[in-house]
Parts: sequence; C-alpha cells; structure tokens
Amino acid sequence: MMEKVPMTASGYAALEVELKQRQSVDRPRIIEHIAEARSHGDLSENAEYHAAKEEQSHNEGRIAELEDKLARADVIDISKLSGDTIKFGATVTLVDEDTEKKAVWQIVGEPEADAKKGRISITSPLARALIGKKKGASVEVVAPGGPKAYEITKVEWR
Repeated sequence: MMEKVPMTASGYAALEVELKQRQSVDRPRIIEHIAEARSHGDLSENAEYHAAKEEQSHNEGRIAELEDKLARADVIDISKLSGDTIKFGATVTLVDEDTEKKAVWQIVGEPEADAKKGRISITSPLARALIGKKKGASVEVVAPGGPKAYEITKVEWR
C-alpha cells in the first residue's frame, strides 16, 4: 500500500508548478542541448553532451519524484482546522526558555518544509515534540546543538 504524504493545498500547488516547469520547459531545453552537443561529433570526449545527459537524468529523476509525491498527496485544508491542540497545519509561536527568543513555525508536509519560510516538516523533531500539545505547555526538543526548551505561546490556523 502506498503511504500518503500529508501536505497543504499551497504545498501541493507548488509541486504541480515545479512539475509543469520541468516537463514543459526544462525537458525540451535539455533535449535541445543534447541534440546540439551530439551534432559536434565524437560523443566519447564530448563534455557538453555528457553534461546535458547528466542534467537530463537529474531532471527526469526529479519529475518521477514529483509525480510520486503528487500521486500520494493527502491534501489537508487548514482553513477547516481549529482548536487549541497542535496538529498538522498549525502555526505555533514558541519562546525559547533560555534566550526568550520568539519563533513562529507552521507544521507542514515533508515536501513543502522550508525553515527559511517558517515551515517545518511534520516528521521533524520539533514538530513531533509539539504535536498534541496546547498553548502554555513547555516542550523539550533534542536538537542537533543539544536539548532546547520552548514554551508554546500561541496556536493558530491560517
């Protein structure tokens, strides 16, 4: 049985956009590069040809990966979620109990996780520690830099 991949509607849409780009823009461009490099003669010593073939292999691998993720996607509509218990899709405000530094994270599916955009994967140690907790609770997370303690100050659905 195929395991479903939870993701938000925006995460699903972003994967679809990348797939379309790779299929309709990147694939034909790479095929053109291969044909042009092939016209230069001897393929055994043709670095341009080998680079284009490698790029094609990478692109086709990513297309297969995207198709697989989209086929197994379990799109969760966050606008229909509510409550004060943290689960998939929640946007959580945390305060580091040592530094008093505030951080806001949304718990999303693995394919759409992006720490720079404040989106962490449901499978990450922090998200796993937060699931099931409520505002006001303290959580301890074993991070790569050692254990960290956070207080949950807000749980939102947006």
